Amino acid sequence: MNYRHHYHAGNFADVAKHAIVLALVAGMQRKEKGFLFLDTHAGRGAYDLAAASQGDSLQRAPEWPMGWGRVEAAWRENAAKVPTLLRDYAAAVSGFAQRQVESAPTEQSDSFKPYPGSPVLVVDRLREQDRAVLCELQGGEADGLRENLGPRRRVQVEQRDGYEAVRGCLPPLERRALVLIDPPYEAENEARKVMTALREGLRRLPGGTFAVWYPLTARAGAPTFLAAVEKEADWAPTWTAELTVAGPEAGLKMRGAGVMVVNPPWQLDQAVAPAMTWLGETLAQAAGGEGSLRWLVPER
Repeated sequence: MNYRHHYHAGNFADVAKHAIVLALVAGMQRKEKGFLFLDTHAGRGAYDLAAASQGDSLQRAPEWPMGWGRVEAAWRENAAKVPTLLRDYAAAVSGFAQRQVESAPTEQSDSFKPYPGSPVLVVDRLREQDRAVLCELQGGEADGLRENLGPRRRVQVEQRDGYEAVRGCLPPLERRALVLIDPPYEAENEARKVMTALREGLRRLPGGTFAVWYPLTARAGAPTFLAAVEKEADWAPTWTAELTVAGPEAGLKMRGAGVMVVNPPWQLDQAVAPAMTWLGETLAQAAGGEGSLRWLVPER
């Protein structure tokens, strides 16, 4: 495993993913009954964007200025023009960063630019009746997640294979779950693993909500599980929200990313769609950038 997310934290793909995840949590919390949040590839939970340009041996061009940097600037300039879903995301990221800076040592605060990952964003929103299991296979990242979260009630950090956790944690006692599957897609068989996990998860909890992040790369295009879902007989209602920052001719290694949501909360697409359109306009890096939402399997 060579992937280190802190190089990419806060980029355009993170912005879309985190905004959608927060919207999913809000959708799940429309009901009073608690739910399990299961994160299969949690990472370390928080990152310092100031260190994003530091590679293993060479300086790197940071990615966050073209993602979170643009959203933050638009939000601070005129929040009223930013879609509600993204205002919520911006406020959450900004609030986290402010708390972290205020508690940081004086000598660190000037260069420190904290940014939260999905586990921190979600755990900060959980109610007393909600619960989280956060899985991370890499020992150092799992230790970092425990440190970044600190002790939390009803939150478990487990160093384990997240795909196996789908089998091990479902169905939960709550009988409701939001499962985030967010792998780095380094393995050649990652798409197959995702589809296997989805089938197993739906078998164990047919009404569970599953969110799968995926990249849109110049070499591989969209993952094969998108087409598989459309062809699957009796598949659950599913939509996918995609953000591209350039057209195929731009030559970017990763020109976009998406989040596929199975069993989405009712009418959540109506909040996500305008946010994706705004992100497509705001985060485009070249011609052909756009944000969209489409149903793969419509609600019946």
